[in-house]
Amino acid sequence: MKKYSLLLVCLAFTLVAMSQKAVISFNEKTHDFGKVKEEDGKITYVFNFENKGNGPLVVNRVQASCGCTTPTWTKEPVEPGKKGSITVTYNPAGRPGAFTKTITVYSNASDEQVTMTIHGEVIPKQSGDNSSFSINMGGLLMRSKVIQMNNVEKGRTQTRILDVQNASKSMLKPTFENMPSYLTATVFPETLKPNEEGKITFTFNSKSCAQWGPITDDIYLVVNGVKKYSDDFKVIVVSNIVEDFSKLTLDQKRNSPILEIPIRDINLGAVKAGTKKVGKMKVLNKGQNTLEIRRIINNNKELSVRALKNSIAGGKTSEIIVTLDSKNLSVGDYKKSFTIQTNDPENSFMFLVVSWRVQ
Repeated sequence: MKKYSLLLVCLAFTLVAMSQKAVISFNEKTHDFGKVKEEDGKITYVFNFENKGNGPLVVNRVQASCGCTTPTWTKEPVEPGKKGSITVTYNPAGRPGAFTKTITVYSNASDEQVTMTIHGEVIPKQSGDNSSFSINMGGLLMRSKVIQMNNVEKGRTQTRILDVQNASKSMLKPTFENMPSYLTATVFPETLKPNEEGKITFTFNSKSCAQWGPITDDIYLVVNGVKKYSDDFKVIVVSNIVEDFSKLTLDQKRNSPILEIPIRDINLGAVKAGTKKVGKMKVLNKGQNTLEIRRIINNNKELSVRALKNSIAGGKTSEIIVTLDSKNLSVGDYKKSFTIQTNDPENSFMFLVVSWRVQ
């Protein structure tokens, strides 16, 4: 009788847990920018959403259809009844004419994949108009100091072109220093005459890069051989190396690894200020092929996160170890997040949360 009662309690608990599902609801999924001028620079729109479910909503990732569109989103879990947003920025530079771009939102909601659309028409800038060259580096005018490579499929290359202009009265020969092996920058023409416009082509070769996920590279502009390693001459290249699962065969999909982390939100409880505390998250591979943890993306200084094993065979389990160091934290409640990147086609990025209270 006791075993039967216990079974009923476990079944009830399981049913309650299964019923706690997030529901993502957008006010709108399409936005028309209308006619925009190329010289006015980047344009932005915010898509607002609400969690209409009864479980926490976590947006795992947001992917744009091209590198000219950059999404940012609410990273913290959105509780039932609360709201979040997806901010979409489109760069019209060098893209005259009509445009239509899609943004796909991946989350733990009942609708795991939601697609939104932006569209409009870019009016090209008039010839000779250099008003959009807003950055001056040693006489070389640029449109931006940040080169957005966005998603780069592993094994492929990605290029971005930056327009430049010589605003000085002398000949300028731009080159770059502090370049990683997987990144190149080609200037055309190599030497710019006064008032002459040119282009710099940045190429990211993911074959030469051992890292996965988001990568930020700081490179430095050198003008006529003069090296100045300062922020005034720094160019930032932002990339995100991802895996292309679209070409998997049906058999490969059936045998693919399946990532499961039963508890994605762990609470370390009360922590005395200045002390350390360790928490663990169980990781399961419910598929057949080996699960590879490509990378753990953790931007929290107070947390260190590591995988006990980076390769988990089919049907096996492992752990993620989270270590909190509270020496620089004040009294209060904290909630932080990190992301793991794997070769699970359905969960290539998973968002995890750690919370605690410093006493």
